[in-house]
Amino acid sequence: MALQVGIVGLPNVGKSTLFNALTAAGAEAANYPFATIEPNIGVVPVPDDRLAQINSVIETKRVIPTAVEILDIAGLVKGASRGEGLGNQFLGHIRSVDAVIHLVRCFEGDVTHVDGSVDPARDIDTVDLELVLADLAVVERRLDRLRRVVKTGDRSSAIALDVTERLYAWLSDTNPARTLPGDERETLGDAQLITAKPVLFVCNVDEAGLGGNQYVDVVRQAAARSGAGLVVICAQAEADIAELDGDDRASFLSDLGLEEPGLASLSRAAYGLLGLDTFFTAGPNEIRAWTVRHGTKAPQAAGVIHTDFEKGFIRAEVYTIPDLLEHGSEAALRTAGKIRVEGKEYVVRDGDVVFFRFNV
Repeated sequence: MALQVGIVGLPNVGKSTLFNALTAAGAEAANYPFATIEPNIGVVPVPDDRLAQINSVIETKRVIPTAVEILDIAGLVKGASRGEGLGNQFLGHIRSVDAVIHLVRCFEGDVTHVDGSVDPARDIDTVDLELVLADLAVVERRLDRLRRVVKTGDRSSAIALDVTERLYAWLSDTNPARTLPGDERETLGDAQLITAKPVLFVCNVDEAGLGGNQYVDVVRQAAARSGAGLVVICAQAEADIAELDGDDRASFLSDLGLEEPGLASLSRAAYGLLGLDTFFTAGPNEIRAWTVRHGTKAPQAAGVIHTDFEKGFIRAEVYTIPDLLEHGSEAALRTAGKIRVEGKEYVVRDGDVVFFRFNV
């Protein structure tokens, strides 16, 4: 499965610069609103040290990490929920993603801000309000439909109407759906609300702000209030890093006081937004990370690799990376009885190394 994350924010906050860094495109973002009309799409690997641990024992031709699909969505503006700018297109793209990276400008500079000044709190409120208003429009249409059905005496619709009315009241107070109490949030079902999606705030700073600044502090408070994650990154520096190789990259990172590119922590945080699990397959041709939703059973995990694996599933042979490192080979694991044989009801765990037996 491919996790799809959309980068949203006001125009000129650095979305395209960040996207270009993520995809190593190396192009500079245009300094005007709506530079991106249709969302650009890139696939970004998620760094995982466990791949190297497996490879330290098992020789292979290639190592393939899991990945996040990133959509660079054009900047929202005030009135987007009413179709201002290219609002309807933007909101449609956001509604299709699994999670949202909300990029917030946290630096001064020559790039013109769409509202004339740098103010993270105002910018966050502007974007959040447009997304809440867009969700309110969806919920209002649902309310109209449910009210008509309830008049026919449909009791299940009466329950749904009560839940939807409470949701409408919550959104009307400009609260995002993801901040609903847990039991209420479970009733959202297939509502496909934008504000129900997990959010990662990304503070775009200049190089001097990598250790934090007053703007980052404001975003950190907003993230805490709404239950969102937070990463601090310098999009321009990341774009520069993406163009460097080997020693030059290491030297640049050292000058910035970084152990790794900020994109590594960003992709890991984006991947972690949905609480997904990673399992691994390992052999002489490739060592590979695979993504499944938490609670996925073995046949469905096999289906992520190939549909034939799920259809013809016989069993899964499973071991852990710590056991592999301790015993030094798969043969030694088998001798020590550390490779488990699991059937159709086995729930794949994060970090499992799995070999699927199947019959087509």
